[in-house]
Amino acid sequence: MSAFLFVVPPLVGHVNPLVGVASELAARGHRVAWAGDPELVRRLAGPGAAVHPCSRSHPGGPDGGGGGASGADPVRPPGMRGPAALRFLWERFLVPLAEAMAPGVREAVGAFRPDAVVADQQALAGALVAEELGIPWATSATTSAEFADALAPMPRVAAWNDELLSGLRRRIGRPGGTCDPRFSPYLVLAFSTPELAGPVLRGGDRIAWVGPSLAARPRPAAFPWERLDPGRALVLVTLGTANAGAGGRFLTEAAGAVRARAGAVQGVFADPDGVLGVREDDPDVVALPYVPQLDLLERAAAAVCHAGHNTVCEALWHGVPLVVAPIRDDQPVVAAQVAGCGAGVRVRFGRAGAAAIGAALDTVLGEPRIRAAAAGVSAAFRAAGGAAAAADHLERLARPRAGEGEDG
Repeated sequence: MSAFLFVVPPLVGHVNPLVGVASELAARGHRVAWAGDPELVRRLAGPGAAVHPCSRSHPGGPDGGGGGASGADPVRPPGMRGPAALRFLWERFLVPLAEAMAPGVREAVGAFRPDAVVADQQALAGALVAEELGIPWATSATTSAEFADALAPMPRVAAWNDELLSGLRRRIGRPGGTCDPRFSPYLVLAFSTPELAGPVLRGGDRIAWVGPSLAARPRPAAFPWERLDPGRALVLVTLGTANAGAGGRFLTEAAGAVRARAGAVQGVFADPDGVLGVREDDPDVVALPYVPQLDLLERAAAAVCHAGHNTVCEALWHGVPLVVAPIRDDQPVVAAQVAGCGAGVRVRFGRAGAAAIGAALDTVLGEPRIRAAAAGVSAAFRAAGGAAAAADHLERLARPRAGEGEDG
């Protein structure tokens, strides 16, 4: 049996896909541990998860989300977009996070002695420490956006990004190391499939397309299932865990779109800041701080979201077509993938009003070709193997090291 160390950032969407993989490996008898934020990992992976803490002085997330970090977390201005948002992400979150995590990752490796490291693409310290110590490592790509090489049309921005990575390697990696910590030379686990991701420009034959890894999650407080009307199409509306402060206007307009179709549509909204002010007996809009997303997607006819990779993949796993309104980071790339494969419609987050959102809803609910495209991606996802396929790849990666010292 082998030992696997999962290195993760304090971001829910980057931990969730690995929870199922870790559970699968443990069920096969392997030893599993995590390096990251104990509070967040144990909330998502279970209270019994073995977690080696990394520095709690790291930023909790580029939008103040994540796992229990201090009040000094960098909170990105809601209106920040494009290159400015990318610069903020790298300079104020990813690089400081890597530098803060590196000592804890080294301690975790020394204490746990893994045969392989699984490093999230945004937990750069995991890859750099593994390279430095000569441990095989796999990349966990919880979004396929990096494969599209979105910076290629912006050579100056790409050069700046490369220099930033080079400096980080010099400070916390192996002297003379050359690896790109976002792309393992051994294995890249992509929690998607080409049917959604489209053509790949980076990663090549190292990519293992395993599809979404969905695992049971802690449920929020009791959901009022009795309020759902089986005679109407259920629409889930969510902007993810890190965009609450930026989404008030959009959620309000989306609620207006649902109400304009109240005879045919009922909306369930993830509304962590309570911006909608919905009554508990409202028949058309159910709004709660947290909702059981996977359970709702089993019943949903459509979803409206920010094009976060996890939400998109969870919806398409269930064959649910999408209205996507990307905000920033990888979301425009993922939104383009959804529109490109025909499984949804894109609207403008900052400008779409109730009429535009409603028209997009009418399209995804009424167009057979869109529902067929969503069903096609769902079939590809389910055939890819998910957590079990990821575990197969990781077993092969770790086997040579686990067998070191054995006879013959």
